[in-house]
Order: sequence, then structure tokens, then C-alpha cells
Amino acid sequence: MRQGLNPQQREAIRYLDGPLLVLAGAGSGKTRVITEKIAWLIDECKIAQQNITAITFTNKAAKEMKERAAKLVGNRGEGLNISTFHALGARILRTEARYAGLKPGFSILDASDAAQLFQEMLKDADKLRIRMIQQRISLWKNAVIGPDEAARIAEDDLAAGAAKVYAEYERTLRAYQAVDFDDLIRLPVLLFENHDEVANRWRSRIWHLLVDEYQDTNRCQYRLMKLLTGARASFTAVGDDDQSIYGWRGADSENLQLLRGEYPALKIIKLEQNYRSTTRILAAANALISHNPKLFEKKLWSDKGHGDMIHIAACRDNDHEAEWVSARLQAHRLEHRGKWSDYAILYRGNHQARAFEEQLRAQKIPYVLSGGQSFFDKAEIKDITCYLRLLANQDDDPAFIRAVTTPKRGIGGTTLEALGVAAGRRHQSLFAAIFAAGLETEIATKPHAALREFGNFINRIQLRAGKEPAGQALNDLLRAIGYEAWLFSTHDPKEAEGKWRNVQDFAEWLGDKGAEENKGLIELAQSVALASMLDKQDKEQDAVQLATLHAAKGLEFRHVFLVGVEEGLLPHRESIDAAKLEEERRLMYVGITRAQMSLTVTWCEKRKQGREILTREISRFIDEMGEDLKRTGGKSATPAPEDKAAGRARLAQFKALLAGGK
Repeated sequence: MRQGLNPQQREAIRYLDGPLLVLAGAGSGKTRVITEKIAWLIDECKIAQQNITAITFTNKAAKEMKERAAKLVGNRGEGLNISTFHALGARILRTEARYAGLKPGFSILDASDAAQLFQEMLKDADKLRIRMIQQRISLWKNAVIGPDEAARIAEDDLAAGAAKVYAEYERTLRAYQAVDFDDLIRLPVLLFENHDEVANRWRSRIWHLLVDEYQDTNRCQYRLMKLLTGARASFTAVGDDDQSIYGWRGADSENLQLLRGEYPALKIIKLEQNYRSTTRILAAANALISHNPKLFEKKLWSDKGHGDMIHIAACRDNDHEAEWVSARLQAHRLEHRGKWSDYAILYRGNHQARAFEEQLRAQKIPYVLSGGQSFFDKAEIKDITCYLRLLANQDDDPAFIRAVTTPKRGIGGTTLEALGVAAGRRHQSLFAAIFAAGLETEIATKPHAALREFGNFINRIQLRAGKEPAGQALNDLLRAIGYEAWLFSTHDPKEAEGKWRNVQDFAEWLGDKGAEENKGLIELAQSVALASMLDKQDKEQDAVQLATLHAAKGLEFRHVFLVGVEEGLLPHRESIDAAKLEEERRLMYVGITRAQMSLTVTWCEKRKQGREILTREISRFIDEMGEDLKRTGGKSATPAPEDKAAGRARLAQFKALLAGGK
């Protein structure tokens, strides 16, 4: 075992006598504990790497964990299963597709594909209602509640309407042989609960399960974890109840309580030594979070020294806040000769970023924005992935519609409507209906010929995609559909150039991935919805990081500016009831604990919203951070030490003058 581990980390790594919960405070080295435990299981316990599974929440975290584990165990790490919950769920469903009523080539719809389906089903509803219904259905799926039960428990008209849409949505997904992201967890849970032999097969493969960020699991993920480990309960769950900030998307911090209730033999180990922040920053974080009711008592501590005072700055308005932060950041960097990437500006909502972007640009300060549009959400990438989805699953009607109309090939809405009617009457997918006998009597000669030509083209590419290297097959597909020429004929040259470069990057990435994993284009197509352009997004840049507090979780920076910390923003105006307020406080705690060396918190006395100028109040969370704060601006400013000294000197001068006048 490596040097430098503290006693609690060492105990967590070696403990194998039953279920284990590691309460890992912010900056306490939880990833190290997980990767060292993997190495311990392989090297000391002689457990085969394919019998160890580690699950985390993001592709980035899974990639980092894999790399760190590989450094510890070398080539013994080949075959290690480290992935996201969703990737594990997809693997289970691909392997056990027939038990789940799916074919192995089923499609995975991302959030925007699913949103499109909801828009088609709810043509007359406004966007807000569609979003609310989609979110309600997602929460039901995360709680493993099906359409019938949803209808039974619906407590208002919106829920009753959503339950009906849920039933229709499920029928549509099955017809398309598609699943959404929530299904990737829900369907394996139902599969294991209904098929003992399938559950036992997976349990026999997993001798020890490690779950990262356990506090972010929803009820469905908790059930999957229980089903994967069975009665043996050989698992290590690592999490922090103080960093549970995803309740709005179904995460359930009660899962920590459930563990304690359902596993009487549960061992709990607390990691309280923080390796990131100064004592002052941790004192403020501890003081703040002590206002939340505690599932488990823990207090972060550090040997990093006392550190600078936390600076609380009141600004006149949001423009002044952006100016002040940009100027202060620039001056601080010059004084400390640091890098731009040492700094982060963190905020509650994306809408706050704009003023800071404008100021940073004006002052020629490089920055990167977290949580911007995902590479895979770009229109040109979605165009190409639709072809890939169709190659993998010809029943995928949404993919068919996008592919057959991009680039344009003389097939319009009228033709597609007629094809839809023909397919519905024959109980076939749109693609299969192209080749149906008698279709030529239902669709005009020219569009019918265009449909046939498209269908034959997809079949030819599909045949080649099974034999040729992925990169070659994809480049041939792009040439055959004339995608580059179509981009330049429909967009201005500069925009077309950028889009075509993205497509080339994607093709190159997919080609490399195919060569690396020895997979053809169709195999890769099946997992492309779960992919993340990690190598593209992870390149280190010397730039200030702008990010929401949610996006900043798991990151750390030498110097942090936490902005807009006022009532109505943090805590958010819609989160004032007790349970939501606790989550907002945890969000503030996450923001504070991102900082290593210095923390500056800003708020505005007035804030422009549209054409209105609203008076604001300082967030209650600032007072909850304790007394050891330096306040500037506004009514509550703390006189700076030099101001006090100057005041004393003036008083002494005044007294001397008085004495001299006697």
C-alpha cells in the first residue's frame, strides 16, 4: 500500500468484513481511497480485476479513476470495470436484451431526442408544460414508478395528465426499440427483480462493488446497487451527506439513512482531514453546514495553515460586481504571479455568467465556461449520430426521420406523413415500410424512388460497417451523403467551416475509439449516446474558469470568487422551504470548499433584472459562515486593519494638538 495515507483512509481501504460507508468530506482524498482499494483487492486479496466494479456519475470521473487505478496496478488493471451508472446499465441491457424485451441494437435517446418526442405528443402544450411533464416522468422513472402506479398516485391535474403521457411515451419508446437515460437504470432494476437467474449471473461477476458520490444516487440507483450485491453485500459506498445537491433531479440523500437501516452490519468510516483548503476556509464551511440537521456528525480539519481572511464584498449592482471581480482577480494574479487557471468565478445560475464574460473579454482575460453546449448536442454531430443510430437499429424512427431529410434528398413532410400512415397500418417501422409491397401505390413515383434509394444505401453501408474499420466506414458515409457540400450550400462559409471541422473531429475521435477498442462502426453507434468527447473537452487551458456551483462540484481552485450570494439567488427564491433550503446551504458549502488558498464572496445591493432594478439583501448564508470575515462595501463593512491604524494615528495627532494648545 502506498505511503501518505492517514489511518482512516487505510482502514477504509482494508475493510472487507461487510458493507462499508465511507463518509468522505470535501477534499479528503476519496478518489484515492477508491483507487487504492481497487489495488488492494487485486494485489493483496487476489481478486480478479473483472470481478471488481466501480461506479461513478460522470464519464470524466470514470476516466480519471481508470487512469489512477492503472498507475497503481499496471497491466493487472486490464478488464477493470469502472464506468458511470448509465454505462453499466447499458451494458446489462445489451447483454440481457431479450429478457428486457429489447433487441441488442436498441437506441439510446438523449435528453433532446426525448424532448422532441414529448413535443410531438403534446403539440398544443406550451414549452413550460412540456418540460414539467417530462421532468415529472423522469422523477417517476427514477423512483421506479411505472405509468399505472403514476396514474394511481397522481395528486393533481398536471400529474394525472403526465401519467397518461407517460403511458403513451413508453409505448412509443418500445415501438422505436429505444430507451431513454432513466431507463438505463430502471430497466436493469426491473430485470433483476423479475429474473432471478439474470440477477444471480451478474452478482456472480461482481465480488466487490465500489460506488462513488453515493449521496447523489436516486432510489433507482440504490435498488440497482442492492440487487447487484445481494445478500453478500460486499460493497464500499463513498459519499458526503453535506454535498448532496442534486435533489431537483431525483437524488435522494435519504439513501444514506436507508443504508444504515437496511444493513445492520454497516461499518461507517469518516474521512475528516481535508488536503485542499486552509483552516479559515474550512472553519467557515463547518460553521455554515452546522445549520443543517446532521445525519452523521463530522468536522473537516486541515494542516494547510490559517490562511487569508475570507473577503465579503458588497457591490452596487451586477455590473459593478463583474467590474470589481475582474479587476480584483487581475490585480491578485499580478501580485501573486499566478496563472489564470488558478482562479474560478462560481455562481448559482447560468444567467449570471454574461456580465462576467463581458468584463473578462473587455480586460483581455482568457476564460472557459463550464456547462456550455455539449459537443454531442451540436446540430451537425446529431445529424451524423442519427445515421449511426439507424445503422444500429432500423426501428429507430426519430433517427430515420432526421437522417432521411439531412441532407435534403427530395423527401418532404407529405411523403413522410404518407410513409407514417403506411408503416402504422402494417405495424412496421418507417425504415421497414420503405420496402413494403404496394407502397408505390401510396406514395408518388419520385419520392418513392428517393426513399428506396435511401433504404438501399443504408443497407449497403450497414453491410460494410460490420467489416471495415469504423473511421473508414464513417468517412465513406460522409462522402456518400455529400455532407460537407451540403453544409457549405446551406450555411455561410465561416459557420460551415466550423461545423465541418467538428464533424471531422468527431469522425477522427470515433475512428481512434474503434481502433483502440477493436469495435466496428455499428458497435460504436450503440454506445455513442453515452459517449463524451473527453479528450476534446479536457485539454488544460490557462484560463479563468466560469462555472455554476453544480458544475464546479468535484473541482478545486487556488482562488475562488463566489458571486451573487444574496437572498433570492443563493438561497434561490424558489427554495425557501426547509428541505430545499438545506440543499441550497449544501450548494453554498460546495462553493466554499472548492477554494484552496483564498475565497472572496460578493453580493449586490441592487440587481438589474430585465428593465427592473431590484433592491437585494445579503444572503443569510454569509452570517452563518461565522465572524472571521473581512467585509467591504455596504453598511456592514469591516474597517480594514490599516484603516484602524490610521484612525489611531489621527487620534494621537489630535490629542497632541490639544495638549500643545494648553
